Amino acid sequence: MRNAPLIAVTTSEVRTAGDVHQTPQGDPPRTEMALALSYVQAIEHAGGIPVVVTPLKAAAIAPLLDHVGGLLISGGPDLEPAAYGADPHPKLGPTEPEIDLFELALIRAAERRRLPVLALCRGAQVINVARGGTLHQHLPDLDVRADHRQTTPGTETVHEVELESGSLIAEVMGAEHVEVNSFHHQAIDKVGRGLRVTGRCEDGIVEVVEAPRREFFLGVQWHAESLTARPEHLALFEGLVDAARRHRMSDGASRAA
Repeated sequence: MRNAPLIAVTTSEVRTAGDVHQTPQGDPPRTEMALALSYVQAIEHAGGIPVVVTPLKAAAIAPLLDHVGGLLISGGPDLEPAAYGADPHPKLGPTEPEIDLFELALIRAAERRRLPVLALCRGAQVINVARGGTLHQHLPDLDVRADHRQTTPGTETVHEVELESGSLIAEVMGAEHVEVNSFHHQAIDKVGRGLRVTGRCEDGIVEVVEAPRREFFLGVQWHAESLTARPEHLALFEGLVDAARRHRMSDGASRAA
């Protein structure tokens, strides 16, 4: 593990005191941040060292990124529509505007450093908004045929995604058709600057975006962290960790020079 890069993993899921039950002999209920262990386990399995990052003040972002080799943007609640210049839809779920602002700033700072980025579900939507893109706020309003909000466990898949031949995602996953899970009611609409759609569901919904001018900058609409028993999905995390390792080596060499 000596050469294992640190991977910053965001968490945007807030649980208020009213949502938390006190355990026997435990601390009293209070506002908490939550993150599924499957995210950090996926990074560990891929050979990296996960560092869970809660929302920070803007001044702390640069010192944080000084020490990590890559960034994993996790899933979570809906984005506040004001972040992309839209009015809220009646079916909009709970939002956390302050966390949105932090994650958008974190992604933009990571991009300036050309850090490798993997973004999952909500994360894919966040990187799109960070580049000026917009979202469909409620997929049932569209003519969608696939099950985008499954009720079965995340280890099960519910629809197929077609990947663009020659794209980063197809290269990393080693396939042009993959089976995925799906837990979202929002999706990418207008694509952000410099991003390319390289994967779609059979009903046309955007499932993958990537930045061709970056070595590893990838957003997928599914929860790959729940599918790492399948080699093609684990490969996403291995790709992030490998790119982070190369970034740290390159950054260290440039500092030494």
